[in-house]
Amino acid sequence: MSWLKRFATSTIGMKLVMALTGLAMFGFVVIHMLGNLQVFLGPDTYNHYAETLQGMPEIVWLARMGLLGCVLAHIGSAVALVSRSRSARPQAYAQHSWFSSAYAVRTMRFGGFILLAFIVFHLAQFTVAGVGVEGFRHCAWVDGEFTCYAYQNFVRGFQNPLVVGFYVVAQAALGMHLAHGAWSMLRTLGLSNPRYVVLAQKAAVAFGLLIALGNIAMPVAALAGLLPDTANALK
Repeated sequence: MSWLKRFATSTIGMKLVMALTGLAMFGFVVIHMLGNLQVFLGPDTYNHYAETLQGMPEIVWLARMGLLGCVLAHIGSAVALVSRSRSARPQAYAQHSWFSSAYAVRTMRFGGFILLAFIVFHLAQFTVAGVGVEGFRHCAWVDGEFTCYAYQNFVRGFQNPLVVGFYVVAQAALGMHLAHGAWSMLRTLGLSNPRYVVLAQKAAVAFGLLIALGNIAMPVAALAGLLPDTANALK
């Protein structure tokens, strides 16, 4: 197993770890957003979605543990690669383009803290304790039926403009990171060729922007009262 350890700690190995874990997290972000966008379809659809997930606790927790492992491996590899890069080139580049790795490092130095705070708050708000959600209710058996109140919790959780503002900032940071990550992945696949570089950059930005706008639309709509049956959810 010594060869595996040497490969995993090599620059190529860590870049591969970053690529694979990044791809897994990309998939999670897209699936998570698509699932939550069902909130625009009303309480019945969104609550049924929550009940389906809660009815598969083993799969849900396996996915959570896998995602946590991906996050830790991704961050660890990123920190190690940045450290090696700085050791190899102690003097920074004079100029940085928006898509440069140096720019990504600088932005994620701040955006990473925002995203970490967002993840902690998001879990505390809707998964663990209902922080900031008036009348938060966990899924429970009611009259012999497993019932979730995810829609009510969602609408009530976004009635505070400060909370919605924090979500907007966090999703903007997420969108920037995803754009850099998508560009890096496309470049690894060989699309840094001058013939395709502009298209690849536009695709990366479009991906990050799409995810950010999709995730921002939901809390903003909840605050503005644009979701279906908002009045009953607030009773």
